[in-house]
Amino acid sequence: MFDNISSGLSKVFNKLRFQDDEKALKKALDELKKNLLKSDVHFKTVKELITNVEKETKEKGIGKGTFMKAIEDNFTKLLTAPGNYGFVFASTPPTVVLMAGLQGSGKTTTTAKLTNYLKEMKKKKVLMVAADLQRLAAVEQLKQLAEANNLDLFYDENSNNPVEIAKKGVEYAKEKFYDVVLIDTAGRLAIDEELMDELKKVKEATNPNEIFYVADSLTGQDAIRTAKKFDDDLGITGVILTKFDGDSKGGVALSIAHQINKPLRFIGTGEKIPDLEVFIPERITSRLMGAGDIESLVEKTNAIIDEKEAKKINKKIKKGEFNFEDFLNQLESMKKMGSMKNLLGMIPGMGQFSKALKEMDLENSSEIKKIKAMISSMTPKERKEPSLLLKANTRKRRIAQGAGLSIQETNKILKQFQNAAKMAKKFANKKGMPNINDLMKQMGNMKFPH
Repeated sequence: MFDNISSGLSKVFNKLRFQDDEKALKKALDELKKNLLKSDVHFKTVKELITNVEKETKEKGIGKGTFMKAIEDNFTKLLTAPGNYGFVFASTPPTVVLMAGLQGSGKTTTTAKLTNYLKEMKKKKVLMVAADLQRLAAVEQLKQLAEANNLDLFYDENSNNPVEIAKKGVEYAKEKFYDVVLIDTAGRLAIDEELMDELKKVKEATNPNEIFYVADSLTGQDAIRTAKKFDDDLGITGVILTKFDGDSKGGVALSIAHQINKPLRFIGTGEKIPDLEVFIPERITSRLMGAGDIESLVEKTNAIIDEKEAKKINKKIKKGEFNFEDFLNQLESMKKMGSMKNLLGMIPGMGQFSKALKEMDLENSSEIKKIKAMISSMTPKERKEPSLLLKANTRKRRIAQGAGLSIQETNKILKQFQNAAKMAKKFANKKGMPNINDLMKQMGNMKFPH
């Protein structure tokens, strides 16, 4: 997501090889300036950052360490704005959030992503309200997202009044004891008086605790201009940047908080529903500097991977009892954690590999589909006891036929599973299987050189 900035920083740092070299500092600052402007960072933001980095580096003595520290500190300052980060719950539920933005910004999908995040990561009861009647497909899109991801939705096919629907949705949420209500409101292709008038009426009718402006990061500086206009007219409390996985520049994230003085709350990091992350300035700076983001990774694993279940699986692996049902359960847990590319980018020193990884799809890859089809063709007993299939050619033929696979493909998958289970058992019994959260915490304590 910050590919351009991160790769450019290594070139910048290499300009400063000696202490007290003012010429080298000037070259490094020029390189930094070019890198940030190319990455679509606002020119005013760049100017302020360069001035502050130069001043702080000179004050503490010119050198690679002081220069890197000055950049790190100033990146964090730029990304920090007054207000909250992530999601803050109202003292009296439900917390009402207005989701606002232009058409095409990804507002409806983001509403579903945020609902899923609060449900899976925060264990809250969340209701989406379909109040975008401007775009014909918006209500249908939310229905499909709700059904596909087991999310709750309020809509009213008998009303064409978005203000009335939003109000009814909040009342319904109170009656049914929901923790959070997310109202998907109308957008337009451009800001106009009619749009703002409707949003103001919805705001007045629902008295929201938060107003999130959803911006498309691919629109660059336009995202900042429109966010400013929405803030002036509506009073937004935060910004969610979408399509951040497709924005290798990443400059808009560095600019938006600085330019409109409102905090970035979340960023969309992929197309899947779990691909939404809390935006915390210090953690984003850590990624920019190449040190990963272990804290976010630990939070994800803590929320998704149940500790008791992990211990149970660990015992089964040690005994060589890991089966196909266990495999499917682990696959479902991994899917909830979001894209593999993004997870890899959180591990220190692994960001460069995440770029090469592109996108490992744990749901739609041909290999995973074949495995799932094969497991679906097994009897419950076969799933629990993979050893039944070792020499049972009749069983294998039946499974292959049911899954639409050749007997060769079935044998190959079974052999791979058997080999993987053996390796895991050997590793677990020899060294002990490390708890993933302990491992992440240890990595988080590593010191990265400045």
